[in-house]
Amino acid sequence: MPAPIRVVFLGGLGEIGRNCMAIEQTATVKGKKGDTKSVLLIDCGLMFPDADMHGIDLVLPDFTYLRENADNIVGVVATHGHEDHVGALQYLLRELSFPIYGSAVTLGLARNRIEEAGLLGRTELIVVKDGERRMIGPFDVEFIPVTHSVPHAHAIAVHTPQGVVLHTGDFKLDLTPVDGRRTDLARIGQIAATDGIRLLMADSTNAEEKGYSPSETNVGAVLRSVFAEQKGRRVITASFASHLHRIQQIADAAIASGRVVATLGLSIKKNVRMGRDLGVLSIPDASLIDIDEIDKYPHEKVCVISTGSQGEPMSALALLARGENKWVKVGEHDTVILSSHAIPGNEGNVNRVIDDLLRAGVEVVHSGVADVHATGHAQADELKTYVSLTRPEFFVPIHGEYRHMVANAKLAMLMSVPRDNVLLCEDGDVLELSDTGLQHAGRVPAGYLYVDGIVGDVGQGVLRDRKVLAEEGVVVVVVTVDIESGKVLNGPEIITRGWVYAPEAEDLLDEACDRVAQVVEQSLASGVRNVEALEKDVRRAAGKFVSERTKRRPMIVPVVMET
Repeated sequence: MPAPIRVVFLGGLGEIGRNCMAIEQTATVKGKKGDTKSVLLIDCGLMFPDADMHGIDLVLPDFTYLRENADNIVGVVATHGHEDHVGALQYLLRELSFPIYGSAVTLGLARNRIEEAGLLGRTELIVVKDGERRMIGPFDVEFIPVTHSVPHAHAIAVHTPQGVVLHTGDFKLDLTPVDGRRTDLARIGQIAATDGIRLLMADSTNAEEKGYSPSETNVGAVLRSVFAEQKGRRVITASFASHLHRIQQIADAAIASGRVVATLGLSIKKNVRMGRDLGVLSIPDASLIDIDEIDKYPHEKVCVISTGSQGEPMSALALLARGENKWVKVGEHDTVILSSHAIPGNEGNVNRVIDDLLRAGVEVVHSGVADVHATGHAQADELKTYVSLTRPEFFVPIHGEYRHMVANAKLAMLMSVPRDNVLLCEDGDVLELSDTGLQHAGRVPAGYLYVDGIVGDVGQGVLRDRKVLAEEGVVVVVVTVDIESGKVLNGPEIITRGWVYAPEAEDLLDEACDRVAQVVEQSLASGVRNVEALEKDVRRAAGKFVSERTKRRPMIVPVVMET
């Protein structure tokens, strides 16, 4: 009887980002006694913080399970090069060492971050080709071409003793992609018709959107039209630095309108160099200039391709919008094209950048006014086509907010996957695929790992404190006591930030000091001599007063000094 296969979800379920899962297989390994558990990781991505994650730079998967299984990890398979799928690798490599498999483009994008962190020595980057099938430990892994908003993405078919487990990766069914590399439906259909697909795990991002996603080449036609309208104006575009097909189409539109192209931002400069080296990007040398040369050309002869499409405060585009970019100063003769959609949670940042650009007199073109962006994720009819083609025995929606996964589950049931064979999971869930079927098999740690400067130095307690400080402010109460005599020597003195404005609330602060002094004196009179006990009394008295008088709950910080 074949051993069961386990699937462990570490991120990406019920959220946009942190995509990370593991497949476990127990098998005999040469040179080791008995059966050994092997772990194959599929993706290891990051997530951008929500607005209430004050001061947090990035959010990573919880690495606890991976640390516990460090000796069993045989490798990481990267489906594609977006940060939400490979961005956490540089952080995991600080603790563990493992090889990474992916296409040349995927590994090129991942390599940039890993190299910046000085961790290339802790991994081996192993390039795989479209359609390649190779053994990674005991795992028989096949890399199937799919179309997405980054070149050379893959679906992952793991041929296991329990049947084929198919991970769609991020994909769309674009029949006219920029590079002609389509999702290999023929191979997927062949697997379904021969081996059969035991478990399908499918991208849910656009499951609520009806119909089919527009082709990426449609955007190229719109861009050419927009560029043709910019007579006498300089054009600045912003896109994801990894979206090399979009960069290609922007460059094509710029060159067709008689412009030279310059890149603005380190990541886009690196990716353009990598794309040209790999033959994914085709931009003539004569049409590509350094950003410091743009002033040598008339405005109408220049196109700048910039980073910062998500409005990141320190990105090239955000600095440009605020007039702080040292390379480009914008004004009424400039047009900025935002060739992207805002990732959920980034809408506020993007809107601020647009407002700043408009205040500077810039004309702004975005997806709300022209079709200058196309999604990289399959919509409802594409997902139904995929399920119809694969005819999976079991279906698990992945990659998306919970409502997206629910919509995807409904699509699978609509396409005749039995209701009992459709499982909705969350981060931390473990599934076991065996001869008897697919069942939940427990949970593993899958909380958030916050990055604020250094990894792991921020926990939920710190975030709660930051939230209170941001929303309610802080009240510091300082009092000096003579422990031996049991008398108050100085204070109480109240220092506040974000609760009330001290110069305008002197009476309130005096009253608060009197209330705290009364409580401290009563405590000392009753024989309390412990500083910690006195601080608790101060906190309780100040908190009660603040709540009664202002209906607010700032952070109360008592400081009792003894002489």
